[in-house]
Amino acid sequence: MNTKINTRYYKFSKYLEEKFGTKVYKITLDAGFSCPNRDGTISSEGCIFCDEQGSFSLSHSSLLPIREQVKEAIRNLPARYNAKKFLAYFQAYTNTYGSLNFLKKTYDEAFSDDRIVGISIGTRPDCVDIKKIKLISTYPNPWIEYGLQSVHNKTLKLINRGHDFETFLRSYELTKKFDIKVCVHVILGLPDETYDDMIQTALTLQKLRPDGVKFHVLTVLRGTKLHELYLQNKLKLMSEDEYCNILCDFLELLPPDTTIHRTAGTGLIDELIAPLWVKNKFETQNKIDLFLFERQTHQGFKYNLK
Repeated sequence: MNTKINTRYYKFSKYLEEKFGTKVYKITLDAGFSCPNRDGTISSEGCIFCDEQGSFSLSHSSLLPIREQVKEAIRNLPARYNAKKFLAYFQAYTNTYGSLNFLKKTYDEAFSDDRIVGISIGTRPDCVDIKKIKLISTYPNPWIEYGLQSVHNKTLKLINRGHDFETFLRSYELTKKFDIKVCVHVILGLPDETYDDMIQTALTLQKLRPDGVKFHVLTVLRGTKLHELYLQNKLKLMSEDEYCNILCDFLELLPPDTTIHRTAGTGLIDELIAPLWVKNKFETQNKIDLFLFERQTHQGFKYNLK
């Protein structure tokens, strides 16, 4: 694989370096949040792809105060990456699922070090309201990452998301009114979704012009509902080439200034059942670059044609 081929999409890391004049690294924090799709408020089963850790890929302990997690992460990162500035990232479960006072206390603690220059909050679109959005807007350089996964209500019902696309749209529009940047999570290869279904998600996001998109491939983790379907041979998973091709198609349709937060990731390796190719994160990233190079296209290549 030619590792010297230039990336043809707008990486989030590049956006951060342009904005702050230096490399900025995300530090992943766990505040011990729960999820209404697991605690019985909406459902007790969760999304069919989500494991008991809330698809949390690192090993932070929510027993540590946020200040201590920040301190530990910052102490470890500079030695490895020469990092000088950081983005506080609340990832596990639903990080707006709590009282306003609890959210303020939690987010405030993330800024316990002057080198924290922004905050990114992963949540569900049905777990925000105007008061929570207003609070988040008071912090420096705020981002909200909404788990959308698909624009199709039939798919959202099938994967037990517990909300519909219209709920996402209302939250998205509310968030944008308060000058908060939005990253939308999309899963490619969801059960029963066709190529046209995935392209329709791309075309919908094309019109919405989100600030960021984070891509995932449907992955089977041990102990999930998806794992049961996999064992029953009721699940078709994407090959690496299939994923890279549809992702390139998706990128070509997105606005060129939409930041791409992730194209491939290793995830929870110890819990991974399939597909095994997701373990090779850098190989997948290189293949995406190669496919775009061979097509002679790039992010936004088809954006002006719509």
